[in-house]
Amino acid sequence: MTHYNLAIGLINEGKHDQAIEELRAAIDSSPTLGEAYVALGGIHFHKGDMEACVRLNEQAIRIRPRLCQPYGNLGFAYVQQGEPDKALEYLEKAISINPQFIQAHSTLASAYFMLGRIDESIAASKKALELDEKFAIAHNNLALAYLEKGEYEKAIEHCDNAVAYGFDVPAEFLEELEPHR
Repeated sequence: MTHYNLAIGLINEGKHDQAIEELRAAIDSSPTLGEAYVALGGIHFHKGDMEACVRLNEQAIRIRPRLCQPYGNLGFAYVQQGEPDKALEYLEKAISINPQFIQAHSTLASAYFMLGRIDESIAASKKALELDEKFAIAHNNLALAYLEKGEYEKAIEHCDNAVAYGFDVPAEFLEELEPHR
């Protein structure tokens, strides 16, 4: 566990190459430490190596099938790759394991939005906000969904909340909402 803890500290310091070494050592000494595979997969995600990210998170699932994080990570990776249909099953599984997993609810909202399932996207974002009313990403997701539905007041409200809670809303989106203010 020492290698794993050291790796987490290195990740927090942005020292990913050193963290990779420590995570590999953690896996060598504790091959059933699913969290190490998840952390290593996260580093590979941030480095743009989706194949390694997917492989490592799938390994974590094989080792610890009740660990919610690898399902959420796979869902997020598939959303980022433009494959929301693949993301759905992983995100739903993550939420079934841990209904409080706010990021999974928010990513599920994004997947639904990408699939044109706007009402389901809104419901998933609202669930995220039930867990944390200041979760900026969920407010941004709601702003996008309400804009898509032509519900401008709600879109503006949630856009303003996203900004207030620290989300960097793209300028193009703000400009699109401006005529409706």
